Amino acid sequence: MSANSRILVVAATEHELARPDGWLAIACGVGPIEAAVATAAAIAEHRPALILHVGIAGARRLRALAPASLVIGRESRYCDADATSNWAPVAINAPEQLVAIAQHALPNATLLTIGTSARVGGTSECDVEAMEGFAVLRAAQRANIPAIEVRAISNEIEEADRRRWHFSDAFSAITHATPLLVSAFRAQFLHGTAGAPHA
Repeated sequence: MSANSRILVVAATEHELARPDGWLAIACGVGPIEAAVATAAAIAEHRPALILHVGIAGARRLRALAPASLVIGRESRYCDADATSNWAPVAINAPEQLVAIAQHALPNATLLTIGTSARVGGTSECDVEAMEGFAVLRAAQRANIPAIEVRAISNEIEEADRRRWHFSDAFSAITHATPLLVSAFRAQFLHGTAGAPHA
């Protein structure tokens, strides 16, 4: 198996997936349940060495992130559960090595916690909100596979009119960033690190 094909790129929709150039790619579906099920199935089938979760996201107006700006998730937080972390995990930190590589590959990206919720506006404690990240990273964590979430901003969370969301700009930004990230992870994380520890 080549170094590229050991990387699995997961996005909710085909619009968020760059054309694969040797790496594995799946559209997992929208929302945390679809994302968890599809990612777990892909892990069982392909046993990747690393998972990169990409997509678009909303940001709080006060954070003032421009449309198409990139966010690297230092943490993915599940915001729909009322259970405490004693019952089930609600936050997953991305491995520090993956965060550092992503920051080097995307020097203008912002490093933040990314909240996961099945509904728009469901992540009141997070400045960036998406619908799949925690689910993808949790499936990876259960399989002992390192994973990281990277998003492109499409909208302000407070903007209810989706006609004012910047879908195409965000899709373009994330599909441009994905090959850069895959190349960086292949060169700096996978190359010669078949026995690298999984976080």
